[in-house]
Amino acid sequence: MNKQEFLSQLRKGLAGLPQNEIEERLAFYGEMIDDRIEEGLSEEEAVSAVGSVSEIISQAVAEIPFSKIAKERIKPKRRLNAGEIVLLILGSPIWLSLGIAALAVIFSLYIVLWSVIVSLWAVFGSLAACSIGGILSGVIFVTGGKGASGVVMLAAGIICAGFSIFMFCGCKAATKGILMLTKKITIWIKGCFIRKEEA
Repeated sequence: MNKQEFLSQLRKGLAGLPQNEIEERLAFYGEMIDDRIEEGLSEEEAVSAVGSVSEIISQAVAEIPFSKIAKERIKPKRRLNAGEIVLLILGSPIWLSLGIAALAVIFSLYIVLWSVIVSLWAVFGSLAACSIGGILSGVIFVTGGKGASGVVMLAAGIICAGFSIFMFCGCKAATKGILMLTKKITIWIKGCFIRKEEA
């Protein structure tokens, strides 16, 4: 792929973003390709060294604030006529309440996911506290002359320590997963606001 094809695909993929952002990115990547050509690479090698168009587009969408994308997308292309304004006002009790209800359900599901994560971390904390308490009380019982009770407490503390290690790994993975999900949802929402050019 040569420089012009690369920049053309990049422009097409960035359609829907604010125009100044598109121009900045095209200038940046065009200059980057030129710099690599000056370093001795061929045009095709310079283009492939920059990275794939899809990765650059994903990175651009992730970096640009949602407010800029929404502002560009919501910018009116024409003025509404009186009939359209009346229909919007008369229909607002229906579409506004349905929109609020849908957002509330989605937000509630997201909060539930975070509640599960917090609960998992609470279980990990409880297991860690039980393991410390079991080991300490086992040592106290053994030194106090209650050997059998002390051994049982030590065993319970060690078992809780083992479970807490497994729980920590699970909690860490679950938290990482929900953060990745949050990032993907944010990028998806931004993507909904970006209008793609028809091929």
